[in-house]
Amino acid sequence: MTDTPAPAPRPAQPRNPLHGLTLEAIVTTLADYYGWEQLGHLVPIRCFISEPSVSSSLKFLRKTPWAREKVESLYLFMLREQRREQQQQPQEPPTR
Repeated sequence: MTDTPAPAPRPAQPRNPLHGLTLEAIVTTLADYYGWEQLGHLVPIRCFISEPSVSSSLKFLRKTPWAREKVESLYLFMLREQRREQQQQPQEPPTR
C-alpha cells in the first residue's frame, strides 16, 4: 500500500469571472447577446459562420486553444460592456 498524497484543494477564485462557468454557458451567452452573425464577425471561425450551433462550436473550441482564448476574451469584454451600460443608466431614487 502506497501513501499517495491527496490532491491539493483548488483555491477559491472570487475575482475570476470565468471561474465556475462552462464553455457551453459562455458560448450560449455570447450567441444570445451578439447573435451568431455578429459573433462570426467578432471571432471569425467557421463554427460561428457556417451553420452555427452550440454543439459544433463546443467541439471545435475544446480542440483549439487559441480559438477558446478568443471566445473567453470576448466574453470578458461583453461583461465589461454590460457593466458600463448599467452604470450609464440613470439611477432611480429609492421609493418609500
